[in-house]
Amino acid sequence: MSAGTVTITLADYADPADARDVLEVLDAYARDPFGGAEALADHVRRDLIAALAARAGAFSVLARVDGVAVGLANCFEGFSTFSCAPLINIHDMMVLAPYRGQRLAQQLMQRVEQVALERGCCKITLEVLQGNQHAQLVYRKMGYAGYQLDAEYGDALMWQKKL
Repeated sequence: MSAGTVTITLADYADPADARDVLEVLDAYARDPFGGAEALADHVRRDLIAALAARAGAFSVLARVDGVAVGLANCFEGFSTFSCAPLINIHDMMVLAPYRGQRLAQQLMQRVEQVALERGCCKITLEVLQGNQHAQLVYRKMGYAGYQLDAEYGDALMWQKKL
């Protein structure tokens, strides 16, 4: 699908249209194999927007084509102790399949970077699945890479423990 008029905006969680669009694109991401292939739970759909609005460092960036939400970046402010400065973590990054390949992800990431610079952040972090080669290519083009503190100890890895 070819891109029409593209807008990249910060979502206003108090705006019903923005709230709906955040949920719709996030649900599409959750249903995608790269997002876990399961719809958002009912309680997430019911409570997420209020929970995001309550988090001081949270923000979402929406990509719209001709007014239709087609991409999303959900982000959270963290803190780097080694740099003694805030950082931004891109927790969710999604462009709907028919709109991929049109540089919308790059535009979302540029807006995230603008917010990070405005907040005095030292870096932006994200995680990507090993098998998501297309996303990795996009991220590399935008200047992202894995990292090491010391080559002797290898690459940093993102792990989790669900509670």
